Amino acid sequence: MGINKEESALAYTQRVLRYGGHAKKSLGQNFLIDDQVIEGIIEEGIPTGQFPIVEIGPGPGGLTRALLRKRQQHLWAVELDQEKIGILKKEFLQKEVTLLHMDALKLQLAELWGEEKGWLIGNLPYYITNPLLMHYLNQKKSLLGMTVMVQKEVGDRMTANPGSKDYGILSIAVQLLAETKKIFEVKPTAFWPQPKVTSAVLKMEIRSYPGFDADYKIFFKVVKACFSQRRKTIHNTLSSGLGLSKGEISEILSRAEVNEKNRAENISIEEFQKITNFYREHL
Repeated sequence: MGINKEESALAYTQRVLRYGGHAKKSLGQNFLIDDQVIEGIIEEGIPTGQFPIVEIGPGPGGLTRALLRKRQQHLWAVELDQEKIGILKKEFLQKEVTLLHMDALKLQLAELWGEEKGWLIGNLPYYITNPLLMHYLNQKKSLLGMTVMVQKEVGDRMTANPGSKDYGILSIAVQLLAETKKIFEVKPTAFWPQPKVTSAVLKMEIRSYPGFDADYKIFFKVVKACFSQRRKTIHNTLSSGLGLSKGEISEILSRAEVNEKNRAENISIEEFQKITNFYREHL
C-alpha cells in the first residue's frame, strides 16, 4: 500500500486501529500522533547520509511511515505485538520494511547489516528503557548512533553532569559510550493514549569517552560501590563496597587526587577512572 502523504499521524493511527488494534498497557504502548514531533525526531535526531536504520517498537507505524517518506530507504522494524505486526503488514510493502516479530532485547544488529554501522530509532517502552539502552549500547560496533524517546526523568539522568541530583550510574554508563544530548521534550498530548509523564527525545552519537582507559568491569565495580549509599562520602562507601580498610581507601583517593569527603554525585568520569586505576593495584 502506498503512503498517503496528506494523512496526519492522528488520522492514520485512528484508521489503522480500526483493524482491531488497541494500545496494550502491559507492553507500555503509547502511540505517537503529533506530526510536528515526528518531523522533529527525523529532521533533528537522525543525521543525513545513507546507512541502515532499525526502528524499535513501531506500534501501528505512525513514525514508520514518516521515516519511509523522508528517508526513502529500506527500514527494519522490530515489534513484539502480533496485533501490530498484522497492521504493519497491511500498511507497508515488504520491499520497504523488513518486519521482525521479536523481543527487541534479543536483537543482534550485526545479524541485520553485517559489518556495517547503522542507526537505531525508537520510542522505548518506559518499563524496559534501561535494559534496552544498554543492550544496544553494548553493540556499539554496529551503531553510528541512536535517536530514542524516553521518560523525561530518564533523559535527565542520561545527560546529567557531576554535581546534579540526576547524575548517577546511568549517566556514566551512557556517557562512556555515546555523546548524548536532549533535542526536545514531548508533552503527553502528543500520544494516544496519553501517558502521565512528559517524554524527551535524545540523540546519541556512539563514541568512546575521550581518554578512557580503565578496565570497564572494575570501573563499574568502583562506580556502583560509590553510589550504593548516595548520602555517604565516597570514603565510607568505597571502604564497605570494595572490602578495603579505610586507610587503603584514603591512600587510593589521595593518589587519585580526589577529596574523600565528596559524595558520588560530585565525582567525574575522569576521577572515577583515576580511582579505578589505583584500586587495581590492591587486587
